[in-house]
Amino acid sequence: MKKSKFSPTQIAAILKQFDEGKSVEELSREHGITRATFYQWRKKFGGLEATELKRLKELEEENARLKRMYASLALELDTAKYIIKKL
Repeated sequence: MKKSKFSPTQIAAILKQFDEGKSVEELSREHGITRATFYQWRKKFGGLEATELKRLKELEEENARLKRMYASLALELDTAKYIIKKL
């Protein structure tokens, strides 16, 4: 998964600026993001505070790590079953 160049606190601050009345165009120019990125952030993180956003990012990273670990163990199990059948 691609790592964002913006921290969760920065994303929360950008979304807060929008809530305070700045336009999407101003925020896009100021922070160097596309409108699509802004709207994706808003859809995904709208209404979250910076601490909640950090926790969400941590949980997503942990989930990705656990999925990789499960895939590795499942592959090892399949390999072990195949070897046992051959014997």
